[in-house]
Amino acid sequence: MLDILREIQLPIVALVLLLGAIAKLTDPAVRGLANLLPPRLHRPSTLVHGGIEAVLAVALLVLVGYPGDIARAWAALLFAGGVAALFGLRRRDPEMGCGCFGGLSTAPIGWRTITRAALFAGAAAAALGLETSGLGVLGDFTTWHGAAVAIEVVLLAALSPELKEFALSLYHRDSCDVREVPLRRTLSRLWTSDVWHLNTAMVVGREPVDVWRQGCWRFLRYPGRRGERPVDIVFGVPIDGRHSVVRAAITDVETGARLAILGEVAADIRRFRPREGVGAGAAGVSTVRAYRSESV
Repeated sequence: MLDILREIQLPIVALVLLLGAIAKLTDPAVRGLANLLPPRLHRPSTLVHGGIEAVLAVALLVLVGYPGDIARAWAALLFAGGVAALFGLRRRDPEMGCGCFGGLSTAPIGWRTITRAALFAGAAAAALGLETSGLGVLGDFTTWHGAAVAIEVVLLAALSPELKEFALSLYHRDSCDVREVPLRRTLSRLWTSDVWHLNTAMVVGREPVDVWRQGCWRFLRYPGRRGERPVDIVFGVPIDGRHSVVRAAITDVETGARLAILGEVAADIRRFRPREGVGAGAAGVSTVRAYRSESV
């Protein structure tokens, strides 16, 4: 039975690595561990991380013998390093998600996420010395293998906060309209975005003067200066995981003229308006109108 438990780790770890690789390579947002690096390295590091996971996933499935053990050792080291990085990311910002599976991994890093990474490190290490490959295990799959997989799936489900986000994305696609998301999490996503880093020299202060929700977006207005002129900078931060790009509009306070729109511009911009009674001042309204004028 012990050998069966060791064998099933190969296809399970390979599947997890492959899912993580697909999420990182297809999601343009900066998430998780990449935020520990300088802004210019955010996207390149995410692509490299996803590429390594993809290569290791294939290696676990097809390699045997000494090459197979090398792949398993590297997979164990990758997950072990992930545990250390998760602790560091959690200390830096307790509200930040791990980004393990792209937009699904937005829940704050907790003991479940860290424990899961540690278990995957142990699972990859447990497969060291096996004479088969992941595909070999699947080819000789037995009822005992199925029972062991079922037990491990239940354990991993209990350690995966992503399942809740996945269920919401399947059955409640408009739930972001009313979903309660802490302001601190929105600020964390804003402060780690490329759009924020590109405009920090203009922003006056780290806290917004106006905040409001509209649909699946939260808007934050900051005062700023561009040269000698006062400006308003309105950042649009997506609430859900499907809209991945933080956006910004910069307008002149005195004239209301649009000076710049940053981030990906789409049809959603037509609906960017502050709700009444939440403190969006005239300058904030003029900035939102600048958004609207781009698309009409």
